[in-house]
Amino acid sequence: MSHQGTIEVTGQVIEALPNTLFRVKIENERIILCHLSGKMRINYIKIMPGDYVKIEMTAYDPNKGRITYRLK
Repeated sequence: MSHQGTIEVTGQVIEALPNTLFRVKIENERIILCHLSGKMRINYIKIMPGDYVKIEMTAYDPNKGRITYRLK
């Protein structure tokens, strides 16, 4: 369930930063700064370095994103 005007990509978490921020390497070898979505915070879903995640990005800022799903 994505918002309108967003791009969904998958990537691997490289580094966990303070305040639920993460550095994620996406498929085209770019590194993006991402934060957790609200539903993931509410449900206490933990993200660790090495996890594969689904990211939503806007077309306006391709260097930031929102982690919406942790892949198995």
